[in-house]
Amino acid sequence: MAASAQQILDVLVASKKLSEEAAKSLLVDSINTNTDVGDLLVKRKLVAQGDVLEARAHALGVPFVKLAGKAISPDVISYVPEPVARRYTLVPFQYDEGTATLSVAMADPLDFQVIEFLEKKSGKHVASFMATPDEIREIVEDIYTQNLGADVSAALEESTPSAIKTYEAGQLGQVIREAPIAQIVSAILEQAIRLRASDVHIEPQIGDTRVRYRVDGILMEKLALPARLHEAVISRIKILGDMKIDEKRVPQDGRFNFKMGENEVDLRVSSLPTVHGEKIVMRLLKKSGGIPTLNELGLRGLALKNLEVSILRPHGINLVTGPTGSGKTTTLYAVLAKLNNTRVNIMTLEDPVEYEIAGVNQVQINPTAGLTFATGLRSFLRQDPNIILVGEIRDTETTDLAIQAALTGHLVFSTLHTNNAAGAIPRLLDLGAEPFLVASALNAVVGQRICRRICPTCKEEYEPEAAVKDDIRKVLGSFLPADTPIKLYKGKGTVNGEQCGTCGGLSYLGRMGIFEVFPVSEAVSKLILTRAPMGEIEKIAIAEGMITMKQDGFLKAVEGATTLEEVLRVAQD
Repeated sequence: MAASAQQILDVLVASKKLSEEAAKSLLVDSINTNTDVGDLLVKRKLVAQGDVLEARAHALGVPFVKLAGKAISPDVISYVPEPVARRYTLVPFQYDEGTATLSVAMADPLDFQVIEFLEKKSGKHVASFMATPDEIREIVEDIYTQNLGADVSAALEESTPSAIKTYEAGQLGQVIREAPIAQIVSAILEQAIRLRASDVHIEPQIGDTRVRYRVDGILMEKLALPARLHEAVISRIKILGDMKIDEKRVPQDGRFNFKMGENEVDLRVSSLPTVHGEKIVMRLLKKSGGIPTLNELGLRGLALKNLEVSILRPHGINLVTGPTGSGKTTTLYAVLAKLNNTRVNIMTLEDPVEYEIAGVNQVQINPTAGLTFATGLRSFLRQDPNIILVGEIRDTETTDLAIQAALTGHLVFSTLHTNNAAGAIPRLLDLGAEPFLVASALNAVVGQRICRRICPTCKEEYEPEAAVKDDIRKVLGSFLPADTPIKLYKGKGTVNGEQCGTCGGLSYLGRMGIFEVFPVSEAVSKLILTRAPMGEIEKIAIAEGMITMKQDGFLKAVEGATTLEEVLRVAQD
């Protein structure tokens, strides 16, 4: 491509991605060594490859497009055959019906022979954009390998404006074999497993239906389906989940299993009527992989010791607190896995049962049949349990029963929706528990959040600003010696100028917990008896050595496990 080295460097300097001094030095080196200035920039790690290509596109007067995170409809993909996309490193990403224009991302957007060929092949006007070859290849792998383009085209040919065909719930085998809708659903689920997604959202919009995946707690849009296929895709999922496909006015729940290679997942399906049609959310629960240990979750030091001491007591209540999606259930499962042996009878009451643990008697509540947390807990006490897990304490009756179970010799575990560990005590009192009973029954309280781990492959160290360092020292106090130099870390998303293959350019890979744990000491018990506010309880807990969630997160950021931004996102007051 005919952009001069000087033009590329001028664009990078103007966008403040390169200093003028560095640009002058690079220009001389490029001329002396007869090396492309873009290659020099990437080799010396001065600028990412994507920024170099964007500067080159700007210099050539060609639009640049970032494909990462862009949802591309399979019917757009179907305009260009897979062999053509692979051979010329290009991918169509948008189609404008009004102007009959097909937008195509290309490694070489000035290859007019290829553009002319694409126009003849597709019958559309082609607008060429520059994109990084790695991003193009990734999109090609993601969508063409799933054969979604062909499946969508076939589905569009089969579909008519009339109502979608209705299947009987007993014909599961026949439904799974039918194409192409079944293959589209299968491809959506395969993508979810590849991305390590915890949830899949299929959402009808004014235009297309968008498919989003929740990866490490963050939603990302990966796919757009034509609106005409929405009802067919929803019907297929509802059939797999043994739900009523002719009932679209009320929410429904379903469940089915899906296997891809060695990976098998249990899917919990929830449908909800919206103004544009039914929305489906599928929660993916891995059947393989096992339950993490407390260490693997991120518990350590005094917090881990306090929790281990409290769970080894023969009776009492241990509470895990935090908002929805903060990993409370996973922590409780890790605790049960540690306590599980043939000498104890462990019983759980959950909504729903998320993971099945061998040797544990797990019960799922069913309010419509009269099985609630309260009624289930009352029945549990006649089943000779040693350890009881109640999914959530949410009403006065459950609170009273849990406390009575703890006082009569049972070890009880449960969760509460409070912002921090100290907030659990006022919450129990608000639910009608007597202070003297809470003081006697409560062993320990855990507060937690989940933050993303930095990708180990593209992790890099950097020097934070002085104000950030001061804030870290202020928060950590005596936990960080005054003479300790502060370095922080972040995921770059690229390795040697190319997108990181481990995290897919996301900079994060996997998640970890940040915790605060305090045992109910004699001092805390006295405060409970006087109905002291949350702030006073927290002060005593900190005075007795509790590390707060924010402090735990800052320590993990300084150690390089996560970023400061992640900690503040989940644990900021």
